[in-house]
Amino acid sequence: MTAIKHALQRDIFTPNDERLLSIVNVCKAGKKKKNCFLCATVTTERPVQVKVVKVKKSDKGDFYKRQIAWALRDLAVVDAKDAIKENPEFDLHFEKIYKWVASSTAEKNAFISCIWKLNQRYLRKKIDFVNVSSQLLEESVPSGENQSVTGGDEEAVDEYQELNAREEQDIEIMMEGCEYAISNAEAFAERLSRELQVLDGANIQSIMASEKQVNILMKLLDEALKEVDQIELKLSSYEEMLQSVKEQMDQISESNHLIHLSNTNNVKLLSEIEFLVNHMDLAKGHIKALQEGDLASSRGIEACTNAADALLQCMNVALRPGHDMLLAVRQQQQRFSDLREHFARRLASHLNNVFVQQFTQALLQLYNRSYFLSVPGHDQSSTLAQHSVELTLPNHHPFHRDLLRYAKLMEWLKNTDYGKYEGLTKNYMDYLSRLYEREIKDFFEVAKIKMTGTTKESKKFATLPRKESAVKQETESLHGSSGKLTGSTSSLNKLSVQSSGNRRSQSSSLLDMGNMSASDLDVADRTKFDKIFEQVLSELEPLCLAEQDFISKFFKLQQHQSMPGTMTEADDLDGGTLSRPHNSGTPLPVSSEKDMIRQMMTKIFRCIEPELNNLIALGDKIDSFNSLYMLVKMSHHVWTAQNVDPASFLSTTLGNVLVTIKRNFDKCISNQIRQMEEVKISKKSKVGILPFVAEFEEFAGLAESIFKNAERRGDLDKAYTKLIRGVFVNVEKVANESQKTPRDVVMMENFHHIFATLSRLKISCLEAEKKEAKQKYTDHLQSYVIYSLGQPLEKLNHFFEGVEARVAQGIREEEVSYQLAFNKQELRKVIKEYPGKEVKKGLDNLYKKVDKHLCEEENLLQVVWHSMQDEFIRQYKHFEGLIARCYPGSGVTMEFTIQDILDYCSSIAQSH
Repeated sequence: MTAIKHALQRDIFTPNDERLLSIVNVCKAGKKKKNCFLCATVTTERPVQVKVVKVKKSDKGDFYKRQIAWALRDLAVVDAKDAIKENPEFDLHFEKIYKWVASSTAEKNAFISCIWKLNQRYLRKKIDFVNVSSQLLEESVPSGENQSVTGGDEEAVDEYQELNAREEQDIEIMMEGCEYAISNAEAFAERLSRELQVLDGANIQSIMASEKQVNILMKLLDEALKEVDQIELKLSSYEEMLQSVKEQMDQISESNHLIHLSNTNNVKLLSEIEFLVNHMDLAKGHIKALQEGDLASSRGIEACTNAADALLQCMNVALRPGHDMLLAVRQQQQRFSDLREHFARRLASHLNNVFVQQFTQALLQLYNRSYFLSVPGHDQSSTLAQHSVELTLPNHHPFHRDLLRYAKLMEWLKNTDYGKYEGLTKNYMDYLSRLYEREIKDFFEVAKIKMTGTTKESKKFATLPRKESAVKQETESLHGSSGKLTGSTSSLNKLSVQSSGNRRSQSSSLLDMGNMSASDLDVADRTKFDKIFEQVLSELEPLCLAEQDFISKFFKLQQHQSMPGTMTEADDLDGGTLSRPHNSGTPLPVSSEKDMIRQMMTKIFRCIEPELNNLIALGDKIDSFNSLYMLVKMSHHVWTAQNVDPASFLSTTLGNVLVTIKRNFDKCISNQIRQMEEVKISKKSKVGILPFVAEFEEFAGLAESIFKNAERRGDLDKAYTKLIRGVFVNVEKVANESQKTPRDVVMMENFHHIFATLSRLKISCLEAEKKEAKQKYTDHLQSYVIYSLGQPLEKLNHFFEGVEARVAQGIREEEVSYQLAFNKQELRKVIKEYPGKEVKKGLDNLYKKVDKHLCEEENLLQVVWHSMQDEFIRQYKHFEGLIARCYPGSGVTMEFTIQDILDYCSSIAQSH
C-alpha cells in the first residue's frame, strides 16, 4: 500500500500541488468488484483545500487516473455502519450517498480517522460521524491538549513533514562541515549532541546575565501601569462630563428630526394641493361657456369646444392614491359630472335642432322643385325639357360645412356620453335617410321620364301634398321630436310612406309600358340612354362619397380601431339602431369603425340600390341592348370605387347592382339565342339573310363600339362565343327546313354575311369562327354552283360518259372511235344538237333560275354566275380534251368556243 501511495503522490497529486494524507482500497457495495482508491488530500498552497479523490486504475492496468473529486466541506455524514463489530462497509454522504466496501477494516478506520482530523483542523462546519467508535476518535487527539481548528500538532495529523528550502540549505552546510556525516552517522549524531549541549549552556548563561535587565524592565512596567490608572481616572471624569452633553445633543437631534419631518410633510402636502388645484380647477369662463355658451356662433362653438376639452382633462386626470377619499375631490368630481351632463344635454338638443332645421330647409327646396312641376296649366313638355337638363341631385355641402363646426364637440360627446352620441347618430340617420330617399326617388323619376320621353308621367307630381301644408306638418313633427333624441318619428314615416307610395305608382307605370323592339330605336336613342345612365351614376357617386367623408369627419370614425356600438346585418334598416338596446348605456363593441361607416351609409342610402335596379329594369324593357351600355358604365364605376375602398358602401352597392346588370346581359344573350331557335321562315318566299344573322351583326357592331377599352371585355367575348355558336347551328337548321330556297343558297348567303361582318369588325376572339364561316361559305357556293349548273350539254355529257366507261374497261383511247356507238358520225350528231344559240338559251334560263334563288341584299348573283361560268368552261375543256385524245385527226370540233361562252355569259349578265 505504501508503494501505491507513493506512486499516486508522484503521478497524480504532485503535479496538481496536492499532498496525499490517507488512502483506502474500496469497491462499490452491491455491485461487481471494481477496485478503486479513495484518497484524502490537501493542497500545498494557502488557503488549504481539502478533498476526497476517487482514483481508478486504467483499463490497460499500467497507470492510475483521477476519476472524480469531492470537496470535504460538501461531506455531511460519515457512516461506519457498526461502532462495535469490525465491518469493512462505510457510507459517505455528499449530494448523494456513496456506499463503499474497504479491502480491510484497518484501512477503513485509518481513512475515517484521517477525515476526522482534517475536519477538526480545517473546517468550521463539523461533519457528522455516525457509528464510529469513540475510541477511534479519541486516539486521534493528543493527551493533555485541546485540539482546535487552528491549533494542534501538525505531525499528529501528517505522517511526515517535508523540509522547506532554507532548512535543506542549512542541513547541507552543516553536513559539508563534517565529511563523515554520511559515512559515520553515529559520530555525526554525537557531534551534534555535544554542540547542542554547548548551545544550551550558552543560552542558560545568557539568561542569567540578563536578569538585572529583566528587573529593570519589570519596574518600568509597574510605573507604566500606574500612569495608565491615572489616565483611566481622567477619562472616566471626561466621560461623565460628556454624558450630559450627549443627552442634550440627542434632544437637539430629535427636535431637528421632527422639524425636518414637519417640513417634508408640508412640502408634500403643498405639492398634493398644487396638483389638485392645477388639474382639477376649471376656469370660470369655461364653466360659463358650458352652462350658457352660444352654440350657434363660430366664436361660441370655439369657446364651448375649449371648455369641453378642459372639462374632459379635469375629469380624466389620474388621481394619486388617497385623493378619491378627500371630500373636496369628490365634490369637485360631482360638480364636473353635473357640468358634463348639463352640457351634453344642451349640445345634443342643439345638434338635434340643427338636424331638424337643415332637414326642413332641404325638404322645402325639394317641395319647391316638385311644386313647380305640378302647377296647373304649366307646359309640361317645356318643364320636362328644362328639368331634363337639370338631372342633378341637390348639393348637401352647405349643410355639411355648417355641421363640421361641431365635429370636435361630437368627438367630446362620443368620449364622455356615448348614449347621447348614439342617439344623435340615430336621429341623423333617420332624418337623412328620409331626405335622401325623397331626393333620390325624384331624381330617378326624372331620369326615367328622360329615358322614355313620356311627358304624361310628370302628372304624378300633382299627387304630392300641397307645399305649405306638407312642410308645416313635417316641421312640426320634427320640432316635436327634437326635445328627446329617441322620440317618435311616426309623422316622418307617414309622410315618407305617402311620398314613396306615389313614387312607386309612378315607377310601376313606367315599367308597365309596352316593350319596344330594338329595331324601333336608332343609335341616337341608345346614345341618349347611355348619357342618362352615365349622368345618374356620375351624380350618385360624388353624393355618396361626400356623405361618407362627412360622416367619418363629423362622427369621428376615420380612425380604424375598435369602436363602441354596432349594428348587425340582421337588424332591420327601418328600426335598426347603431347598437342594440342596453340598460347601462355603455357602448357595445363592433369589429371596426369602417363597418360602422358602412352600416350608417346603408341606412341613409337604403333606397339607392332598389332605385338603380328599377332604372335598370326600365332600360332593359326599353331596349335589351341597353344592358351593354349599363354593363360597361357600371363596371367602370365599380372599378373606380373599389380602387378607393373595396369594402365601402358605394363599392358594395354598385357591385350588387352590377350583378343584376350582368344577369340582364346574360338574359339578353339567352333571349337572342332563344329567338334564333324560334325563328320561322315563309314557305312561299325565298329566305335571304336570316333575321338573327342581321341582329348578330347589329349586336356585334353596337357591342364593339360600347366595349372599346372596357374593363368587362371578357364578358362580351363569352357572349360572342355563345351567340356565334347559336347563329351557326340555327342557320344550318333553317337551311335544312327551307323549301323555297335551296339549302346551299341559305348556307352560302348567311355564312357570307357572317364572314363579312367578322372581317369588318375584326373581333379577336372570333377568329376561328371567321375562318369557319368562310369555309362554309366557300363549300356551299361550290356545291350550289355544281348542283345548279348540272349538265347543260346533257346528251353530249352522256356520250362522253360512255367513252370514259369504254376507256375504263381497257379500250385504248385512240380505238374508241371504232366502237359502233361511239364512232365519229355519232359524235357529230350529238355536237350538232348543241349549236351556240341553244347554249346561250340554256345559260339564260340558268341565270334566271339563280336570280330567283338569291336575295338582292347580299349581292352574290355575280359571284355565283362567275363561278358557274368557270365551271361550264371547265366542262367544255374536258370535252375538248376527250375529243383530241379519242378522235385524233377527225377534225370534229364543238360548234361554239370558249370565247363564245364568255360572250354569252357577259351578254346575259348585262341584259338582266
